[in-house]
Amino acid sequence: MTAACATEESQTEARPVPQETQAALPSFRSVYDDYFDFIWACTRRLGVPDDAVDDVVQEVFVVVHARLKTVERPASLRSWLYGVVRRTVSTYHRGRHVRRAHESPEPFDDNMSPMQPSPLDLAVLSDEARLLWRLLGEVAPVKREVFVLAELEEMTAPEIAEAVGIPMNTAYSRLRAARQEFDAAFARYAAHQKERQ
Repeated sequence: MTAACATEESQTEARPVPQETQAALPSFRSVYDDYFDFIWACTRRLGVPDDAVDDVVQEVFVVVHARLKTVERPASLRSWLYGVVRRTVSTYHRGRHVRRAHESPEPFDDNMSPMQPSPLDLAVLSDEARLLWRLLGEVAPVKREVFVLAELEEMTAPEIAEAVGIPMNTAYSRLRAARQEFDAAFARYAAHQKERQ
């Protein structure tokens, strides 16, 4: 790639969206008010510990404030926001792993699911919610993310595809496979409960 092409591409990325699209964009304040709970819940579900959630959410809103005017399709704002959350959380986890490697001799626990609640969360959750987390733990992580977005956040497959950065057919395929894995996990649980009685 030539320097001229690289310069042109970076200018294209930094260019604000045309005025007619900007007019439909909500203000930062309304995005904050309308989507704070969604962003906080997604941050928590992506494995950020309780003591860091507020800082990560703040970082998400710093990015949102800086980049809101670049949103090309205001109708897909929630997908765009989830993408910001996902990248910010990913950066947080990478930094945390680096800090852990330098600070502590403890190895990273690969069995720790990024979608799993903290022990405090588990203590407060009802039996049904605990069962949900247990069953979700049996769904492959890539499929689980799509499943949680569809079933808990009520996002459509096109929204999920955009938010996660995958083709729409892949989103549908992962969601179908996740539902099958979840149903199979529930069937195993129900059979085990029946055996115990």
